[in-house]
Amino acid sequence: MSFLSKLKEVFTKKEDKAVYLAGFKKAKQTFGDQLNEMQYQFEGVNDDFLEQLTIILLESDVGIETADLICDKLKKKCDEFPSVTFHWAMNFLIEIMKEIYEEVPDQEITYNENGTTVILLEGVNGSGKTTSAAKLANMYRHMGKSVAFVAADTFRAGAIEQMAKWGERLNIPCIKGRENGDPSAAIVDGCRYAKENNIDILLCDTAGRLQNKINLMNELAKMNRVAGREIEGAPHNIWLVLDATTGQNGLSQAQVFAESTTLSGIILTKMDGTAKGGIVLAIKHKLHLPVLFIGLGEQPEDLRPFDLDSYLYSISEGLDTNG
Repeated sequence: MSFLSKLKEVFTKKEDKAVYLAGFKKAKQTFGDQLNEMQYQFEGVNDDFLEQLTIILLESDVGIETADLICDKLKKKCDEFPSVTFHWAMNFLIEIMKEIYEEVPDQEITYNENGTTVILLEGVNGSGKTTSAAKLANMYRHMGKSVAFVAADTFRAGAIEQMAKWGERLNIPCIKGRENGDPSAAIVDGCRYAKENNIDILLCDTAGRLQNKINLMNELAKMNRVAGREIEGAPHNIWLVLDATTGQNGLSQAQVFAESTTLSGIILTKMDGTAKGGIVLAIKHKLHLPVLFIGLGEQPEDLRPFDLDSYLYSISEGLDTNG
């Protein structure tokens, strides 16, 4: 059985397959559909083919380094055979993409077995941090966990009130920082509230200003420090929220944050609104950080745990039908 056939078999058993297919529809048009068009001029995995493939990968926001790596690996793989059909070239291509993503094993999400799990959400204004916090809270509550918010994005106008409104809507307590105040003070208050009220998951919406990297590093380091003083091992997870529609700009943001603090994962929002689905691969290859959750719609349940097989099938759907 070919790799694409196995991928399809695995995918068809997934409960959320319809959400993935709908969420990656635009990405598939840029990637899978354009690849399919290449079969009509296919004369082997030659320089012309690899050049066209590179263009498609770049348009999907895989990034130049990752695109070059994919093409190099594909050429070497195909050189092992006297001739390769388009169908098998596509099988090798998607299999190579899976191998590149899995080259560095994903870190598991850390949970505090002896008390509150503290999760810091970081990211620039407009990335979808606050909405992601609400969607994560919704997910954890469905898992039977108690949740509280900390509105520690004290520098963005309206951020505290936005978080508080989500708290009211979802009936989740929200510990608010002071506007233009010290975000670390809000983290301290939130940790103390969580301990006193036996909260399982504390979701902290933190400041994410990139204007001055030194200030950002100091700010994030202080938040980490004060959380650790209040709850042992905190913060247990530091997740960066990225807007997928920003593509390579989002990757640049991620690099700045990764240099400023110890990130443990990425949340990619607005995946359904972009054709740049390749950013998933670029993030893992460049930063060695797992994509933990992806936003595939506006509804709370549309923030899905990232699944590599579902992702690969959704962006390449239809390639498995070529003989």
